[in-house]
Amino acid sequence: MTDLSCPSLVTYQGGLTLSRIVAGMWRMNEWNLTPQQRVEWIEQALAMGVTSFDHADIYGGYGVEATFGEALALQPSLRDKMQLVSKCGIKLISDARPEHTIQHYDTSASHIIASAENSLRQLRTDHLDLLLIHRPDPLMNFDEVAAAFERLRQDGKVKHFGVSNFSRHQFESLNRRIALATNQVEFSPLCVAPMFDETFDGLQDLGVAPMIWSPLAGGRLFSSDDAAGVRVRAVIQKVADELQRPFGSVVFAWIMQLPSRPVPLTGSGRIAAVKEAVEATQFSLSRSQWFEILRAARGHEVA
Repeated sequence: MTDLSCPSLVTYQGGLTLSRIVAGMWRMNEWNLTPQQRVEWIEQALAMGVTSFDHADIYGGYGVEATFGEALALQPSLRDKMQLVSKCGIKLISDARPEHTIQHYDTSASHIIASAENSLRQLRTDHLDLLLIHRPDPLMNFDEVAAAFERLRQDGKVKHFGVSNFSRHQFESLNRRIALATNQVEFSPLCVAPMFDETFDGLQDLGVAPMIWSPLAGGRLFSSDDAAGVRVRAVIQKVADELQRPFGSVVFAWIMQLPSRPVPLTGSGRIAAVKEAVEATQFSLSRSQWFEILRAARGHEVA
């Protein structure tokens, strides 16, 4: 019987340690759980070794962090068993932010600090383990961002820092000013660009593990009826049958086999789906199987 209680951990630059699978909280408000059910969901994830929880200030129309914080208030001891990740830098038009008149980015020091402090209040914690800039901002001043990060660190409010959706050059430009733990990017068999645009190569060179959002392509791997989706789904199912593993587990294992050691996020409120992601830490694909999926993803043989 496969032991799913202890997936391996990943230690990031600067000493940050996250679970090999990270629970993505983007849609938590859509799961329609009571506060006590949220506590139980978190406890089940922790029991499987999923100790890291990914947030952003904007998730759920600026509401998910508070939803999660309500659960922590019911069971404060859970905080010491987990790592909390959040993101900032996007301003949405929302009833929760009536002062926002246009959707835009804001990576000013004042916004970064205010957003981090608000995340602490909503999550009912005294620190974040990791704070990411959510998207690259055309008006981003690398020196200003680094200074804001350093102030948050000195104040004990955030332990580690990173970015999300940054190019290799953008990552390295900020990383020269302050050590970054990760770059969270989109990657799946239906979105393989980071393998070929130097994103993963650059991170591997620096010894930095990327985080992966939408590893199942937002569910399109299961349902897309376009040519690429049908082709990729058939090959993944073939490999899953050969390995006698769940379809989703094969996708997560394929991603985690990259030498940059990507750390994928789950996005589902179904504990069974989280379990499938965790199962992926227990096996590997053969090199031939791995390249079969890549061939299907790209639609052609390697040259």
